[in-house]
Amino acid sequence: MKDTLFCVGSVLVSLLLATISLRYVTHTWLLAFVYSFQAHFALAAVLATLVLLAIKRHWFAYLLLAVGVFLLGHGLFMLKAFEAAPASAATQPVLRLMSFNIMNDNLGNGARIADAVIASDADIVNILEAEPLRPEIARLSQAYPYRIGCGTDTDGCDTLVLSKRPFLTQSVSSIGDLWPNRLIQTAIDVDGTKINFASVHLAKPYFDDFQLDELTDLRKIVAETDGPLLLAGDFNSAIIDPHIQRFMRATGFNTVFPEPATWPIRAGAVGIAIDHVLARPPLRLTSVTRMDDSIGSNHFGLMAEIAIER
Repeated sequence: MKDTLFCVGSVLVSLLLATISLRYVTHTWLLAFVYSFQAHFALAAVLATLVLLAIKRHWFAYLLLAVGVFLLGHGLFMLKAFEAAPASAATQPVLRLMSFNIMNDNLGNGARIADAVIASDADIVNILEAEPLRPEIARLSQAYPYRIGCGTDTDGCDTLVLSKRPFLTQSVSSIGDLWPNRLIQTAIDVDGTKINFASVHLAKPYFDDFQLDELTDLRKIVAETDGPLLLAGDFNSAIIDPHIQRFMRATGFNTVFPEPATWPIRAGAVGIAIDHVLARPPLRLTSVTRMDDSIGSNHFGLMAEIAIER
């Protein structure tokens, strides 16, 4: 009986580790979900292998354990690879950002979400799938007089950017070929420094290669943007995903480690971060925290504080 359990368990763990390891050979969109959960699945494989060793001490189980530990360690390394260097003691936050995918069909919670937006005291608010806030625009405009989306620059209410400060520039455009108008670019003045901000909502990575096309377009746009740049939104992938890794290396963005988990909400703190706030020097993220309440959305929102390294 022990031999049978060991054999079946070894096969299952081997298949899991082989699936994770495919990222080192090729990237296929069919396995994008697995790549974002590499650290989680590798940890599960390590724990399963320890159970196998309790059943039977065999060289193959030790081999599986070694592979699992490597994949777990490398996964954590990749999650930490783009962490910004610690800010100097004199560096103080100058900008507060809220970024939240509130889910288009979350219509019953529009008023509560608007309350959270106003209470956040953020300088810039980035709302994705913003339809629930359409009835709240007049109330939000009292706290945030500057707006892009939901009737301003676009008739739709998919992406909504609110600001307490005047926009120096503003534009709405599309990236990739799947969803229109999911890139908003703007800039504001903060103590004499022009800070560029971009809001993005990428396709799910297992929708063929649409996300890869969007990242290719976004990479070009980032390269053409001069000066401090802040990028926030729903990437639908963790930083560990191979496509996101290449994007981060090419663009020079930094993030925090560990990033707050935003999805799935039932997993809480042990989920993955598919919503990101990224900063390009001289901007520095001093903190990125998760909102306590998802307010009916299938994502948690993020609050970020940003400083400028002079």
